[in-house]
Amino acid sequence: MVKSIIYTLTAIALCATLFVFTEYYLSSQFGIVYDAASALYDKIEGGEATAADAEALRMLWEDKKSKLHIFIPHNDIAQIDLYLAQADGHIREGDMGLALAKTEVIKRLAQSLPCSYSVKLENVF
Repeated sequence: MVKSIIYTLTAIALCATLFVFTEYYLSSQFGIVYDAASALYDKIEGGEATAADAEALRMLWEDKKSKLHIFIPHNDIAQIDLYLAQADGHIREGDMGLALAKTEVIKRLAQSLPCSYSVKLENVF
């Protein structure tokens, strides 16, 4: 009986530790992407964004998404890929208005996706 209680409490502690680590990891990784997207957004607003800036954000995202596949579904990752590709294309074409809009969406996704996978009551039920 005592062993069962100890094993149960150990399993609960391990799960809680995993949930806390996952939430911290997702927040930090998406925080880095958010900061990079904000920097690109500021450059687009200032009219000084280049294709190299968009490529730098894309390379950063490629590095991050290879590790995030473990924690979040492919559809959410593909959504950021899509908006990144669109923003890159608009920057290359010189259409900074649309590039600004797509970069804003990337920023919002980088803010909202970690919250979607955090351990909160509204996410559990």
